Amino acid sequence: MSDGTPASSPLLLTPKQAASALAISARKLWSLTASGEMPHLRIGRAVRYPVGDLRQWIDDQKKGGDDR
Repeated sequence: MSDGTPASSPLLLTPKQAASALAISARKLWSLTASGEMPHLRIGRAVRYPVGDLRQWIDDQKKGGDDR
């Protein structure tokens, strides 16, 4: 790619990669996906998780602390 994105940093993660990155089980990830809580997209029958959306989802889940 010539847009400056490193080839080793995928834009989309497989369910296994996403579960590992979030430190949750694949079953929990599927539960969140099926309920509509976890951002995802379908490409044909494949489910993929955009890295940027996962980061935003993590930020949205934070509770407590200061927002300085």
